[in-house]
Amino acid sequence: MNNFIQLKPIYSCPAHEIPKEIKLPNGWILSWHQRETYLSLNDSKVDVVINTGMTGDGKTLAGDLDVIVGDSLALKMYPTNELARDQEISAKEYLKQFELEDNLKINRLSGQDLELYAEQEGLKKKAAFKTRAFNSEILLTNPDIFHYLHRGAYLTTYDNPDLLWNKIDKRFDLFVFDEFHVFSAPQIASVINTMLLIRYTNRHKKFLFLSATPDRDFIDRLVKAGFKVKVIDPVAENKYRFPATKAEALKLKNDNWREVSRQITLNFIGLESGSTSSETWLKENSDLILELFAKHPGSKGAIILNSIAAVKRLVPWFTELLEPLGLTVGENTGLSGKEAKSLSLAADLVIGTSTIDVGVDFKINFLFFESADAGNFIQRLGRLGRHDGYEKDGKWIEFDIYTAYALVPNFLVERLFLKDSASLENGQECDRPFFHQVIRNEYRQINDFRGYYSRWGAVQSTKLCWQLGHPRIKHAYYSEGSQEAFRQDCEKIFNTSLKKTIGRIKGWEKEWQQLSGNKSGNPIAEDASSFRGVSCLECGLYDLTETNEADRFKTYVLPGILSNLEIETITKAEFDRLLKATSQKIKTPIPKSRFNYCLGFMKLRNYRESRLDWRFTYQGNLKDIAEAYKVMILTQIQVWQPDNYWISQINKQLKKQALVSYVLPFPVAEIRNRLRLPMHFQIYPISDRNSIHGTIPYSIAFGQSALLIDTLAHWLKSKGGESWIV
Repeated sequence: MNNFIQLKPIYSCPAHEIPKEIKLPNGWILSWHQRETYLSLNDSKVDVVINTGMTGDGKTLAGDLDVIVGDSLALKMYPTNELARDQEISAKEYLKQFELEDNLKINRLSGQDLELYAEQEGLKKKAAFKTRAFNSEILLTNPDIFHYLHRGAYLTTYDNPDLLWNKIDKRFDLFVFDEFHVFSAPQIASVINTMLLIRYTNRHKKFLFLSATPDRDFIDRLVKAGFKVKVIDPVAENKYRFPATKAEALKLKNDNWREVSRQITLNFIGLESGSTSSETWLKENSDLILELFAKHPGSKGAIILNSIAAVKRLVPWFTELLEPLGLTVGENTGLSGKEAKSLSLAADLVIGTSTIDVGVDFKINFLFFESADAGNFIQRLGRLGRHDGYEKDGKWIEFDIYTAYALVPNFLVERLFLKDSASLENGQECDRPFFHQVIRNEYRQINDFRGYYSRWGAVQSTKLCWQLGHPRIKHAYYSEGSQEAFRQDCEKIFNTSLKKTIGRIKGWEKEWQQLSGNKSGNPIAEDASSFRGVSCLECGLYDLTETNEADRFKTYVLPGILSNLEIETITKAEFDRLLKATSQKIKTPIPKSRFNYCLGFMKLRNYRESRLDWRFTYQGNLKDIAEAYKVMILTQIQVWQPDNYWISQINKQLKKQALVSYVLPFPVAEIRNRLRLPMHFQIYPISDRNSIHGTIPYSIAFGQSALLIDTLAHWLKSKGGESWIV
């Protein structure tokens, strides 16, 4: 018998007094946190607002009210393009309700959107960016673009460094970061650096962070730099209610409290650890899903897994099972095309990965999900219970139950229900804050890489500080002391010296010149200055399993290809010919700049039924490298996978690559466990000439992952090496 609990519904407190300038559509009621956010954004004593409202409680509207009823313009950033698309639809819908769809323009801008827009309009990217921004009252984009905009990515060496970002920053009054809790230290460091740049070059700007689980360390750093921060926390202010009876719920509704999440039956399915445990369980228990559809007509569900390959195998399996019943199955992963992702929103059963657990608003009433840690568990569970039902063919279909199945390791079930003084009892009723805290206490907590800020955060600062001192623009900011104030705040926030950081950057540059013979370049600094890291292992894919021809051109990392894909290698020239021919055939441009730096090119033929083993190899001896405990640039790295007929072609390219690396003298499983690494953290097994046929004693991380490992390695180091722990 499964262990289960009942999660009580959530009701959000209404705002009892609404500012007179806010005219709501008929039947609308503002929540307490929405009103507080609006007032805080209009408070001259507040620079930064952090709204921690629960998932589904209208944080998006809270951020847009200042645009809707005032004269503010907003640049809004989302961690995934899928979430930006979802929010664009929602925003346009409520602008109709406010009768403002003709007055406020909403546009979306991803890297691919920018490339295509520039190409279609015959513009350079900097001009295309400016044109799109200046035609938007609300611009939806991603923080990657925001990062590279302020690092001069769209400019030439002849342009002033502030040519573009200064105009964009002046245009918008409010900068919004949604789902901010999904970012790691390098991205948070980037945002802090950019906020400081904006503060000292464009006064009186506001920043809004929307996150159900804010990072206290992030808030402390902002306060340390002098930002005036206001946290809107409905839980702490007792602005949620969790009724235990229908009578209590009815009273709350009559008092205008809004139901944010419905009551959920949460079942816990304990599984043995294994890469296919959840996939196997879902197949063996597919009758459970059939029963949900049969007993509760009109139901819609989702399955969220950790592995793209598992999703790709389950989609046809469930399609064959459900299609005869007139039910549709959708797919939503990082390798799914735009069309497939869009169609998945309307499917009866959507199967996906993390692309759907980051904020996308699915109308579902049952959920099966894997998780890897506490935050991941809470995030995925938050997809359920947000809607009363949905409209189909002009008819309203109401959900009658909400149920979830958490596919978790056996040890978690034991900790939650079976150990002495267990936190939960079978069948217990819980409110969300209590349950979330139980999960945080009993489930795996991942590392927050807090040491990254003092170790690497200031590398990004040096580029921005240099920009402020550029001969062609320093006169514009010198009188206000912008460069010096920026430098001081960066040193305060990151607890380091920019002069010392510049010395290290020059040291890396000198080492690179000696290694490569090149007079330019600095791979370590480039990785440390990037937003998500410089991808050195990405490959271009022509996906033959994709039905929509426009979506067949994709990128995917080599380790994922080696483990899960059946491919055929092709040349870059052949890939380019396929792309050009397809674009001409469908009469639609296909973005191509993302393929400029791919390691190799392949046709994706199928997904493997089981993962293949492989490892990286190094031709020399790794002992001294591993015991140095430092970031290095390595060459001559290759892949060992004996049954792979095409690996030699990849190895020819791979061995030429100069890879920013961190090698550790421990196996991957031990590193993951001891350092509490996130689920998809990119660390891999590697052997050297002395260990190719035995146990794999070493692990290697590349790029930004190498920098993150560098902040933790002191936990593993027993001797030797340089320590930068501050």
